[in-house]
Amino acid sequence: MRKNVRHLTHAALIAALYVALTYLQNFLVPGSATFFIQFRVSEALCVLALFTPAAIPGLSIGCLLFNLSYSAALPLDFLVGTLATTLACSSMYLTRKITFGSIPFLSLLMPAFWNALLVGWELAFHIGGGFWLNAAYVAIGEAAVLLILGTALYQVMVKRGIAARLFENR
Repeated sequence: MRKNVRHLTHAALIAALYVALTYLQNFLVPGSATFFIQFRVSEALCVLALFTPAAIPGLSIGCLLFNLSYSAALPLDFLVGTLATTLACSSMYLTRKITFGSIPFLSLLMPAFWNALLVGWELAFHIGGGFWLNAAYVAIGEAAVLLILGTALYQVMVKRGIAARLFENR
């Protein structure tokens, strides 16, 4: 398969998976993917940015589609959330080779950093409560997802060779 088609296919599948997982989580545990302290399971997919640059547009579009289609989303969430995801995944991709042991901890913290800054500001703007409190809530949720689920997903993909099989250039 040509590289451009493969990249586009990976991005589209990642976007669809992000949207489906987020809606499924919100259906099974209402509000858990959209409250102040979000534990959005689909954010663990940010780990895919450590293996392929296709995850950057894939996760950004997935975030955009969910935020545009979710009726309780804040007015700026489609823009701010998407920007936070794009910056987080881009930063993850750029820092993917910096590891502690065999884990790219710095990369895994990028979603917590960018979402705390941007979504924390958005929550303070729309809801109040102060920037630092909102940023802390967002960072806690993001860090928990990436450090628990994201690390587990990363380890499985590396140890079982899944990342190499899915994303190698053929």
